[in-house]
Amino acid sequence: MATSGKVIRCRAAVAWAVGQPLSLEEVEVAPPKAGEVRIKIVATGICHTDYHVLEGSFPNVDFPVIPGHEGAGIVESVGEGVTSVKPGDKVIPFPLPHCGECSFCLNPESNYCLKGHFTESQNLLPDKTSRFTCKGKQIHHFLWVSTFAEYTVVPEYVVAKIDAAAPLDKVCLFGCGFSTGYGAAINTAKVKPGSTCAVFGLGGVGLSVVIGCKAAGASRIIAIDINKDKFAKAKELGATECISPRDFKKPIQEVLIEMTGHGVDYSFEAIGLADTMTAALASCNMNTGVCVMVGVPATGSVISLDPLLLLTGRTWKGTLLGGWRMRDSMPKLVSSYLDKKFNSDLLITHTLPIAKVNEGFELLRAGKSIRSVLLF
Repeated sequence: MATSGKVIRCRAAVAWAVGQPLSLEEVEVAPPKAGEVRIKIVATGICHTDYHVLEGSFPNVDFPVIPGHEGAGIVESVGEGVTSVKPGDKVIPFPLPHCGECSFCLNPESNYCLKGHFTESQNLLPDKTSRFTCKGKQIHHFLWVSTFAEYTVVPEYVVAKIDAAAPLDKVCLFGCGFSTGYGAAINTAKVKPGSTCAVFGLGGVGLSVVIGCKAAGASRIIAIDINKDKFAKAKELGATECISPRDFKKPIQEVLIEMTGHGVDYSFEAIGLADTMTAALASCNMNTGVCVMVGVPATGSVISLDPLLLLTGRTWKGTLLGGWRMRDSMPKLVSSYLDKKFNSDLLITHTLPIAKVNEGFELLRAGKSIRSVLLF
């Protein structure tokens, strides 16, 4: 490509400081070094995690930063030693690395990697430098992905090649939100056919959990949110009942236990609040019930818990990116999408140009969107 080996000037949405709206800037994106890939981002979703970054509640982020971690694009150029992708390939980067070498990557049951955000800072690329500059200042990366830039540079182990037939403005959601929710049901909970599920929080991730529960053959899927505007979408995706905690005088876990006899088989918390996490745990049955924590809690959150909730046999699990080993799973997920095994397109309520990025966050804040997709 004509741009290979050169600095590219392009648009990006930069967060200069906590609590400020994003600023559309011209940035310089350096070429990829050894083991790195430069991607032309075509589309990116706005995930709630990006909102947490802007308000300062996501841990270990350095400003100024280019957020965004739910994108899809085309490889523009690759650094020395890169073998899994080549220029022109359609790809999806993802915020959970798969280095293939650490003890976690070598364990076939694990999808975490020791290069992940919880063990290694991902504000700069692995060589501790940035590929982004703006107005003469170094700009930080976010989770090594930074999809709010028209071009981004990522390590090879956070990117997967996908089918050339995939529509990038639809499958960009697979970089985080859809895969997280769908995988929480399929991989982490391993929902069984004929079972009963409860899903707390009907944003993009919670509704992806609903899609996963339906795909797994659950017979009852109870969707829970205080925003009733989301109920129609939840039912369209497979929820059998929708309830709002505000309609009841008693705690929501008691309502769910009454509705189901002894509690649901599987419950999912896709909000990230301590109170709803304990309610979700208490709402699954006391012996074989499985509760999966999907939502990201704010930094420093603490949960106080009655240990009897677990003593009787309940299982409480967390999930990162839905338990997928992304480099292997992403191409298969995209193939399932192309084979119409699920319809994740229904999650996309708004499509906006990158210039309207702040409008997209406003829709999210107001509870008016499920997923907004930004196009470059």
